[in-house]
Order: sequence, then structure tokens, then C-alpha cells
Amino acid sequence: MSKTRVRLWAVVGGLLLAGCSHKPALKVDNSDQPYRIGREDVLDIAVWRDGDLSRTLPVRPDGYISMPMTGDVLAAGKTPTELGEEIKERLKPYVQEPRVTVILREVNSSRVFVTGEVAHPGAYPLRGRVSLIQAIALAGGFTDFANSNGIVVIRNDGPEGQIPVRYSDLVSPKDTQELFLRPGDTIVVP
Repeated sequence: MSKTRVRLWAVVGGLLLAGCSHKPALKVDNSDQPYRIGREDVLDIAVWRDGDLSRTLPVRPDGYISMPMTGDVLAAGKTPTELGEEIKERLKPYVQEPRVTVILREVNSSRVFVTGEVAHPGAYPLRGRVSLIQAIALAGGFTDFANSNGIVVIRNDGPEGQIPVRYSDLVSPKDTQELFLRPGDTIVVP
């Protein structure tokens, strides 16, 4: 088969596949953003060669941690590297060439909320990449009165706002895309 003919079939096939889409594509979260520290996370802060300054600290509900010599430091919203750099700068007047490492010991701030017609509505920890189907399973699945094709994912940290989702689209063998959840997402099952 000639190269021209192969290209022609590729174009025709692409056009056919593009025309078959009858439903809007789900917004899939494939972001590989670094983890941002949240409230109630637990951090290991190590100051090299200074055991008195090294410690394990919880992030307070206001987003701060408290350390000797540095006072209150805002941790929520920063990456561990960014927080380590800030602590390092604050320690410079007291410690010669401080080396600070921040390690995330416990992730307690990343949660999703499932409400409505599910067996066990509530807050669920977001460990790794969790899809909408997995979150519904964590909540015990649908009740007998659930409208599974009227699900709404409320996302406050992005431009999406409210994302309508049909469960039948999620489990359809024709559609392999999944909606991955972000910390703070709320799933409403009417």
C-alpha cells in the first residue's frame, strides 16, 4: 500500500472517529503538580547537624507551623521544598549555613466529600489518584433512590466549577476516560 493511501485512510479514520462522539468529553486531571502542604498534614523537618531544631510538626488548622527561632511559618499551600527554603532563610541569623529538609510524614488535608444518595455520605481521604467511580465505591455505592446520571462534581479550585457527570458514561465500554478527583472536590449524588 502506498504512503499516500495510508495517509488517506488515517485521515478518513480520524474523521469517522471524530464524528462518533455524541457526548462531551470528561475533564481528566492528568496534572503532575508537586504536592502542596495542607492543614492537618504532619511534617518531618530536619535541620542538618542540629537535633534540637529537627522535629515532627503538625500543620495547624490556620495553616502555620511553629518552630524555635523561626516562630510561626505559613506551611499550607507550599511545597515541601518551598517550606524548607523559607525555614532555611529564617534560620540564617542563628545557624551557620543551615540545611533544611521537609518531608511529608502524613497527608491528612486531602479529602473529597460525597453527599446525597449514597450509602455512607461523608469525607474521604484522597490517597493518590482517586477516580469518581472509586469515591462512590468508598461511600458504599448508590442508594435505591439515587439518580446516577445526574451526578455533579463541585470543584472550587479550578475554572470548571460544577461538572455534570452521567454514571452510565463512566462505566460505558466505549468511553475509557475517568474523572479524577482533586482535594476539596464535592460529589453530589441526587
